[in-house]
Amino acid sequence: MQLSPLQSRLAASLIATCLLLVIYVILLSPQFAFAVEFDPIVADHDVHELSYEELDVVDISDALDLRGPAYEPDFALFDRSIIGRVPDGATILANNELKKSNLAPGATMAYVFQASSVTSRAERDPNEPLELRRSLNESQAPAVDGDGDEDQNEDDGTTIKPELTRRNETSKTLWISANTCLQPGRRSSDKTAPNPPQLTLYVSTSSDNTSPGPQQSDNTQKAIVFTEGAVMFNTSIDKDVYLSISAPDVSTEKFDTSQEYNFELVASTDQYYYSFHGNHTDPDLVWVDSDASAALLQTGYLNNVSSQVITTPPYVMFAHNDNNVDINGLRNSYCGLSSYAQIRNLADGSSGAMTIGLKNGGEDNLTRQEFYVSGLNASSNYTAILARPPGKSLQTRQEESSTIGGGIVFQPAVFSTKPNGACTFIFNLTFCEQTQYAVPGNLNTFPNATALGNFYDDYVRSMWDNFDKVLQQTPCEAASTARYSLARGCEDCKTAYKRWLCSVAIPRCEDFSTPDRPYLQMRNIGSPFPNGTTVDEDILKKHAGNRAFNSSRNPKIDEVVQPGPYKELLPCENLCYELIQSCPASMGFSCPRPQSKFSFETSYGRKAWDDSLSCNYPGSAHFIGGAGMLSPSWAGLVGVIGILLTTILV
Repeated sequence: MQLSPLQSRLAASLIATCLLLVIYVILLSPQFAFAVEFDPIVADHDVHELSYEELDVVDISDALDLRGPAYEPDFALFDRSIIGRVPDGATILANNELKKSNLAPGATMAYVFQASSVTSRAERDPNEPLELRRSLNESQAPAVDGDGDEDQNEDDGTTIKPELTRRNETSKTLWISANTCLQPGRRSSDKTAPNPPQLTLYVSTSSDNTSPGPQQSDNTQKAIVFTEGAVMFNTSIDKDVYLSISAPDVSTEKFDTSQEYNFELVASTDQYYYSFHGNHTDPDLVWVDSDASAALLQTGYLNNVSSQVITTPPYVMFAHNDNNVDINGLRNSYCGLSSYAQIRNLADGSSGAMTIGLKNGGEDNLTRQEFYVSGLNASSNYTAILARPPGKSLQTRQEESSTIGGGIVFQPAVFSTKPNGACTFIFNLTFCEQTQYAVPGNLNTFPNATALGNFYDDYVRSMWDNFDKVLQQTPCEAASTARYSLARGCEDCKTAYKRWLCSVAIPRCEDFSTPDRPYLQMRNIGSPFPNGTTVDEDILKKHAGNRAFNSSRNPKIDEVVQPGPYKELLPCENLCYELIQSCPASMGFSCPRPQSKFSFETSYGRKAWDDSLSCNYPGSAHFIGGAGMLSPSWAGLVGVIGILLTTILV
């Protein structure tokens, strides 16, 4: 049957429509592509659909990660070593999270730090956008200059890094630090007995060793033994980091194994949470001086300029008698020292036999932190350890400041106490504010250091009043042609006189039993000791006719204090030279000749070239190396040696 032209057109259109429908069903239907790949959605499976606005601010990889924390992929085409998973029994470490655990001898505790926890947002600069496009009003493919590295923002001139550069950034570093807080106790208090063995940190980044420890192959892990109760180690986190803390086997005969190890562990992408400075060459803590039962220690300057005001002490200190071995093996551990040190000043305010404070002084009026420790044993050696507690801000010139407030244990300093004798430590004087050392004393006449310090301070103040009356007769405000000196003025004279007077009128005391040194001068040898005994007869015969040996420099000391025999650390000679250079000649100050044995040698000492404390001056410390101590000025020393004949007290 022949179709009409209209019927032919209709048939052709119908056939074409059917063919298009078949092609569409075969090639474009989404049901064919997805039916095998996804299971049907369960009715109670609540899946949150992200809007375009949410996708604009959320990392796509994070937003579509619908797996629970316990999800473990199980694909036949991939092995576990390729995909990776948390090892059985391992604890996941979060960034800057403190983990504190007990550990029995011979046991191992495993941890893992997952590289996926360091998100792409954390790896990039937080000020940079997270998406490929810069912003809604900028091109998604910004132009790159000739060097191929960066382009300029036309609006503000800032530099924009291309996306490829951001994606090519180096991996972050994981800083692992741990402290031993408790350890098995010794069964013997003998100093020759061994110390408890140290914990060991094992670290692996290999998928073949997800449980590092003493039983694993050494070529797949790093083993770092704790040093005096602390460990520090860093590694890159381009993949998961597996680590463990292992306790050694401990002898039950030598140690009390009922006390397990206890440790604190922190993994951080910022820096070490705990650290110690075993290789630090200069001491961070300085022993100023001590007597039989107390000592003063101080830090270096905490600021660079006096305008930087420090109101809160940033450090704590631990002190321990060397005859006690409890802190052995824990000297680098902040929590270990907090548990075992005999004397400790903790961040919570419990200070025990320790008083802390801030003190300004020196030529630039800078700030130090001081630690006054009392209740010590006579004739004993101590170890003092300065530390910065976790979470404490640090306002110092050192470079160890931390953005996360981790703890720092500094190099130990040693100090000792004097025998029970004639020396008493004084400090916090109102007039001689830089005088803080042991002075001639007597517990029978001055039972406490405060009363003795007031006696010396009042005496010096009375001598100053006499000096000030004489200086007022000098035309200090006259024209330069009428002044006594074009180089020095009355203020220079006052400063020099005060420094000299405080050092000479308040002698620095060493016990008479201290071995003889050229800079130590025996004083008051004719008097009995507080216990009624006397100086050796041979010494009395040798120096019986010398007044410098038979009396104190300040006669008020023998009259009021009555300390008995002692040795004086002589004041530095430059204090006298600066005095006669700074004050009017009409006042009659003079210094002895160095060649005069029984005037200069018994009156002044010389500064040692090795910076050891060989003479006394305001602000001096028992050990001055590396502490920023105020040293005496030696300007003008040449040319004045041998000028004058006699020494003068006033």
